[in-house]
Amino acid sequence: MDNLRKVAIFDIDGTIFRSSLLIELVEVLIDFGLFPLHARADYEKEKVKWLDREGDYEAYIMAVVKVFMSNIKGVAYSEFMRASKIVVDRYRHRTYVYTENLIKDLKKDGYYLLAISKSPKGTLDLFCKDVGFDKTYGMLYETGPTECFTGNVIDEHLIANKANIVRRACEKEGLTLEGSVGVGDTEGDISFLEMVERPICFNPNQKLSRHAKLMGWEIVVERKDVIYKLNEKGSV
Repeated sequence: MDNLRKVAIFDIDGTIFRSSLLIELVEVLIDFGLFPLHARADYEKEKVKWLDREGDYEAYIMAVVKVFMSNIKGVAYSEFMRASKIVVDRYRHRTYVYTENLIKDLKKDGYYLLAISKSPKGTLDLFCKDVGFDKTYGMLYETGPTECFTGNVIDEHLIANKANIVRRACEKEGLTLEGSVGVGDTEGDISFLEMVERPICFNPNQKLSRHAKLMGWEIVVERKDVIYKLNEKGSV
């Protein structure tokens, strides 16, 4: 037990990265001509509704996911990684100050940094390596004999429950949840936030915010150049 490392678990999109890796990847794939230009119209309507406060972000991101799944078949893995590198080169530093500083502090304290995201793993790996993560879990997409995507997802059930991934990582990497930290921004992160000793809800959506207040979890909001730390009742 003395040899086990403490773990810090992070969601990535909206928690560290101030956008979505998948959204930016799809944009680049369209620009490259790997996805058809008209694919942008398939999610643009939901994007505008979200920006105009007439729709929600979940509908927007699901429209982007649908475009990705509908067009990734036949794309060469090498082209996918070329697009992923461009995304990371462009947007690596579009991150939140609070979580970047938290990562630096945790690394100094010897924490094992674990990233769990529903963004494509290849893109996630590039982004998280530069940030300083030790291990990443993301969406895995199957490639065939020609190293082109088949359009199928590998082990989707694993990424659907982030708590299962945490248990798996702790067993494989020799980690302990004693003194553990977790950072998430949506209700999809509740499963692993419930496991850690210090759950932090960063810029949470409404569902996670309500749950956090009931549980007395930390709520942190970063707006422009100000970081607000809220107590369990939601006051500063």
